[in-house]
Amino acid sequence: MKYDYLIVGAGLFGAVCARELTDAGKKCLVVDKRAHIGGNVYTEAIEGIQVHKYGAHIFHTNLADVWKYVQRFATFNRFTNSPVANYHGELYSLPFNMYTFNKMWGVVTPEEAAQKIEEQRKAAGITNPKNLEEQAISLVGTDIYEKLIKGYTEKQWGRPCTELPAFIIKRLPVRLTFDNNYFNALYQGIPVGGYTKMVAKMLQGIDVHLHCDYLGMKEELDAKADHVIYTGPIDAYFHYDLGPLEYRSVRFETEVLDKPNFQGNAAVNYTDRETPWTRIIEHKWFEFGKDADGKDLPKTVISREYSSEWKVGDEPYYPVNDDKNGKLYKAYRNMADREKKVTFGGRLGEYKYYDMDQVIHAALNCVKGLLGK
Repeated sequence: MKYDYLIVGAGLFGAVCARELTDAGKKCLVVDKRAHIGGNVYTEAIEGIQVHKYGAHIFHTNLADVWKYVQRFATFNRFTNSPVANYHGELYSLPFNMYTFNKMWGVVTPEEAAQKIEEQRKAAGITNPKNLEEQAISLVGTDIYEKLIKGYTEKQWGRPCTELPAFIIKRLPVRLTFDNNYFNALYQGIPVGGYTKMVAKMLQGIDVHLHCDYLGMKEELDAKADHVIYTGPIDAYFHYDLGPLEYRSVRFETEVLDKPNFQGNAAVNYTDRETPWTRIIEHKWFEFGKDADGKDLPKTVISREYSSEWKVGDEPYYPVNDDKNGKLYKAYRNMADREKKVTFGGRLGEYKYYDMDQVIHAALNCVKGLLGK
């Protein structure tokens, strides 16, 4: 059978492209080397709990059109992301807000908190932050940096904070209020029934082949379609001819516990350097500890996350956006631009950190471009 589009990857970018192109009258084939759809937003039911198999995914956006779009495929609950930081047993509020500042310094008013941060910034002598350490201290002061940022960040990236670019920490919310909502987003929640159910609805009526390694059978699959939308790693597409791009990878240790409550929160970050994992996710709290019928769940499922350096064969998660990798990606991008019948998209195809709403927005724009709209 001949298709208009072959879409490599059944994650969000691929699923949105497939849905929109199909609705525009195009015939699409979606392939994925994994045994499931959904990419890294894949969720699996364990003990009645939707477990985020590739790390926590909380949908949040200020894009009204994207929010309206996802409502077509799922009902979203009212989950608000309010993580907790654990530093050697001391618990602090994330994002950094008045609860954090009160616990750290005993301050009560926003004015006192701002004064304390300014004092520590001046004492550090930072005027133009040149790296992540200097940027963090200028935002929240030395005490919070040392306890709640440094250890976690160095575990996450496998590099000293002085060697990481300042922009990584600029997204960090800092509030002189008691607002515990981590995201500055108008719309936020998690699909009721999990992300897999949502992606399945996106792909309804579309041909999907799983356990299908595109790069391993490229010639055969390319012959099936007029155009390819490729969402895999851009360097892998070109056989790593210029060398591999760098990523950070994540390993998960997931276990079912015979108790109703392990940590009382969906996400707890372990910010000291000595604890080997970066955070523990307790999945049931994404859906308020209840099953699909609203019953309390007697067991719980937790996942410890360990950050590691990526090597070919591992699952790539976070691109390392330094100058060296930026230049290498640009070289691969130049090669990609010469592939006239292939469109590269998504976080791996574009070597870019994407939030879920940004992925969907980019996929919608990609389809508009392909259809000449």
